[in-house]
Amino acid sequence: MVHLLVTYGSNMLHTLFIYLTIIIYLVMAYCFFAEWLHFFLQDEQMNLEQRLFSGVILVIASILWIIVVPFAYLELLKFHKKHKEVIDLLINQSNAKLYDD
Repeated sequence: MVHLLVTYGSNMLHTLFIYLTIIIYLVMAYCFFAEWLHFFLQDEQMNLEQRLFSGVILVIASILWIIVVPFAYLELLKFHKKHKEVIDLLINQSNAKLYDD
């Protein structure tokens, strides 16, 4: 009887963990979708064909965010390393303007 209760409790915890993981995954997918959609809608220079293609990519990237986000972060790091001097210059100019005001 005790073994049955322990097994049932273990299965229940396992099921709860799976549901919690799915909920977190879906919440994160929604958050990424909402943020990326905001950037997508701000781009007014795309034609209809580009918007359709970008919309499909947006949905796929939101569903597969767990793969997309690490690669996007690596690309961001690579871009920052490549353009470090320009980024630092822009930051310094921005900070100088803040101090002048």
